[in-house]
Parts: sequence; structure tokens; C-alpha cells
Amino acid sequence: MNEIIALAIHDLERREGGFDVTLSERQLAPGPTAQRVVDDLYDLYNRRASKSHGRFTEAEGYPTEGQIREYLAADEPDFLALTARLMDTLSRQATRRAAATGGHVFFAQFRREARSYLLVAIITDKLSATLTAELDMEDVQHLDLDGFRFAGRINLTGWAAGEDRYISFLKGKGDVSDYFKEFLGCDNARQERRDTADLVDALKEFTIGTRMSDAAAADFLLRAKAICERSGRAREELAFSALANELLPEDPQPLVDHLADGERRLNDRFVPNLPALKALVRFKARTPQWSVEFDRGALNGGSVRFDPEANTLTLSGIPPELAAELRDQGLAGA
Repeated sequence: MNEIIALAIHDLERREGGFDVTLSERQLAPGPTAQRVVDDLYDLYNRRASKSHGRFTEAEGYPTEGQIREYLAADEPDFLALTARLMDTLSRQATRRAAATGGHVFFAQFRREARSYLLVAIITDKLSATLTAELDMEDVQHLDLDGFRFAGRINLTGWAAGEDRYISFLKGKGDVSDYFKEFLGCDNARQERRDTADLVDALKEFTIGTRMSDAAAADFLLRAKAICERSGRAREELAFSALANELLPEDPQPLVDHLADGERRLNDRFVPNLPALKALVRFKARTPQWSVEFDRGALNGGSVRFDPEANTLTLSGIPPELAAELRDQGLAGA
């Protein structure tokens, strides 16, 4: 359940040579309709796979962080004044991008599960029809919540706690969404190895959460590795939606939802790091006395056996030269 703290909506309209901003004179009152809009936007945003994550940039010329910091530190925070300042920043960034579009800019501050968020989304109107009492049809406009293309969310609690990634925004193809990233002042410098490691963990969690059999999980992860390696070798960005469609063509949505979950903070559309992909199908461990590394296929094939109750690994079919060395040193049965 989203607990609404403050709401505001302003208009951003493209004009010749720039954008016009129309500011609302009052905050939106939280009521059943506003609650539904916030809840729907939260769920729709979470389900969008193509998101990028980062933190406030340390570079100069990005005022959003300072504006939000001042708002949160005020004795009597003025949400309407904050959003008016943010609209000025947004319009200036939008003017620099030919692909930028206008619309209703919806701002919501809310709490969910002990975390506080600031959500910004640009929503447009949609024309549809309604049936009158006289069984006639007439045009009606409504907010197109499903169709929003530009949105960002700041995890205010994560920011205050010093987390590494607390900003996210929808990432389109090319530089379409760059102006929204610039508006947020988000630094999402790609860290391919880390992004790949996060994806590896998420894919493994998916096999566990969906209770795949050992054989099915091994096949799923092996195919995921091949798809990611293909993108990595070609130096092409990997899109989660494309990955899900290729891995699970009959029903990709559960995997899309899993990867898009905002709590995982996965970056969509990055070039996979080839060495980091090995962890999809390989296990490795080290102690002061020994180290071991093996593929998941060794478990399925029986050459490596794991006993969870005894907490032991048994290796079979060891190389003849290793066996001979152990025998020569009289270590058989030791």
C-alpha cells in the first residue's frame, strides 16, 4: 500500500523553440482517485523492464539534488514550490532534446514498506469514447496511464542511507530518455561487470523462485549464458525483454517482471561482461586448504555429488595423472 504524502501536477507543452510550463496553483488532494493513480503508476513503473539505475551526479550544473535536499530539510516542506523548481529544470533539459515531448507532469511523494519515494512521470491524454444515458456515444479524454514513456523514481530512504543506487528512470532506445536522466541529475555510468553479476544473481533466483527442476534450471541458465555471450561478443546492449522472449518464448512475462522489479535495481540495456557470465553455470570456492571449481553440468551428470545433510562434495572421474600422483605419494585412503 502506498501512503501518499504529497501530490502535484503541472503541464509541459512544446512550443516553437522550446517548452511552456503551466504551473498548478495548488497541490492535488489525496483521495480515492489520486490513490488509484499513484498505485497504478507504481505498479506500471515496476513492470517496465527497460530501466536504468544510478545516483545523483557529483558534476556541477544539475540542481535537482539540491532542490530536493532543501525541501526535505525545511521545517515546513512546500511540495508545490519544490515541483515548480523541478519543472523549470525539466523544461530546460527538454528544450535541448529534439525527441523530448510534453504532457502532464505528475509528482508524487509517498511511503511504501517503510521507504519514502519521489516519483515523476510525464502522462499524456488519450481520446476514447463513452456511452451516454441516451445510449449515444461521445468523445472523452482521460489520462493515458499505460502509455507513459518518461518517468523516474528516487528512493529517498536509500539516498539518506548512502545506498549506491537510489535513482531509476525509464530507458528508451538511443538518447530519447537522456533529457529525463539529465533532469534527475542521475549518474548511471555503466559498470558492465557489476551489471552482469547482478543479472546472473537475478536469473539464478528466478530458477529457484519458479521451482525449476535441476535439469530445467541447468538448461535455462546455459541458454541465458549463450544469449548474453552473443551480445557481449558483438558489443551490443542486452534488453531484458528480448532476453525473456528468447528464453521463455511461450510465456516471457514472469521473467520480465522478475528482472524489472525495482527492488533488484537491475540496469537494462548494457553490454554483458563475458568473464562474469561464467557464474551462470559454474561454482567455485576456496578455503586455506583447497579450492574447487566445476560446472553445473557436473552436478547433473553425477561427476560431482553434493550431500546437503553431510555438507560434503564427492568428485568422481578425477584425471588419471592426479590419481597417479596421489598413489605415488602413498596418499590412497588417507
